[in-house]
Amino acid sequence: MTSFVINSHLDRQVPFNWRTDSSCPFCRIIIDEAPSSRVFENEKVVAFLDIMPLRPGHTLVVPKFHCPRVSELPSEFAAAVGEAVSKIANALTKALDHTALNVVCNQEYAQAVPHVHYHIIPAPKLGVSKPEIDTRTGTVRSRLPPTEREMHRMEFESRDELDEDEAKDLVERIRAHL
Repeated sequence: MTSFVINSHLDRQVPFNWRTDSSCPFCRIIIDEAPSSRVFENEKVVAFLDIMPLRPGHTLVVPKFHCPRVSELPSEFAAAVGEAVSKIANALTKALDHTALNVVCNQEYAQAVPHVHYHIIPAPKLGVSKPEIDTRTGTVRSRLPPTEREMHRMEFESRDELDEDEAKDLVERIRAHL
């Protein structure tokens, strides 16, 4: 799903400020210096809707501890993030009435923000492919599912900025299941 992003990060040097910058975008959200559509928060974790979602409900789960690498995240925060991911995924599947989703965490490689974060991304709702009947010959043809490349293109093209009103509605629907 993110291979087009991953390829652009091959052999990339990790910026020095990733190791020391405590004013990252997620830290700004955590301390309320930047706006967000929060769906969950406790003493160790905050979760909010992605501003450039792949699909409605795309949620980020972020520890309230600035740490660029999941491999270096203190165990108490790792446990809190894991618990939050499960809880939010459950609420999200109920709010959207759709159980399929992806959970992704990048470390340096394809990581856009230097702060540990997990993406909970609802999977696309794929309809059942109905066979087509050729009216001239009467033969039945079934449509093939999209190729991996076509799915990547569709994923990329479907991205759009988060609409504030839609975000408010979605936040309420997710919170109702937490």
